[in-house]
Amino acid sequence: MPAPQHLRNEDNKPDRIIKAALEVFAEHGLHGTPVPPIARKAGVGVGTLYRYFENKEALVNAVFRDTKQRLKDHLTDGVDLNEPSRALFNELWDRLTGFARQNPAAFRFLEMQDHHAYLDNDSWQIERSLLVPMGMMILQGQQNGLLNPQLRADIAIALFWGGFVGIFKAEAQGYLTIGDSDLLTARDACWQAIRHHPKSEGITQ
Repeated sequence: MPAPQHLRNEDNKPDRIIKAALEVFAEHGLHGTPVPPIARKAGVGVGTLYRYFENKEALVNAVFRDTKQRLKDHLTDGVDLNEPSRALFNELWDRLTGFARQNPAAFRFLEMQDHHAYLDNDSWQIERSLLVPMGMMILQGQQNGLLNPQLRADIAIALFWGGFVGIFKAEAQGYLTIGDSDLLTARDACWQAIRHHPKSEGITQ
């Protein structure tokens, strides 16, 4: 039998607060955003918000963990980490593109720098665990000769992630208009930056 309406609403309040906070933080940032506008957007009182989240820091961490987990699931669910690295690279890029297009507020929030001062150990653990698929891709690619063995894995990840994020940030700020063909070209350029170029070994530029 379905739960009474008032119980369903009560159960949904934390989710409503997290969703509202995500949208407000993505639009206005963290430092300049007080709690009352978030409560209003969620349709709850400030006191009710504090029943679920003891302070703004706790709310930021809840939003971060929820959003980062959604990105992680979107990126890794059903992925075969034993695929050839180029195929895995393409799959990860395409999934990131899908997430950024379908969840613009979530993508903006995750790429903000001002939430880092708020993050607790649990949030940092999720942050680190999201890098595992890309780390696996780099290590596998270096082992099978597809990726540059001289390029540190963390730098290769930074090239991949930073290139992707930079494109979507520039689009959001109105500097770029990006079509599907542009994203494919950018994807291929990022791949060229990290792949193994055996003919160039030993050549000093």
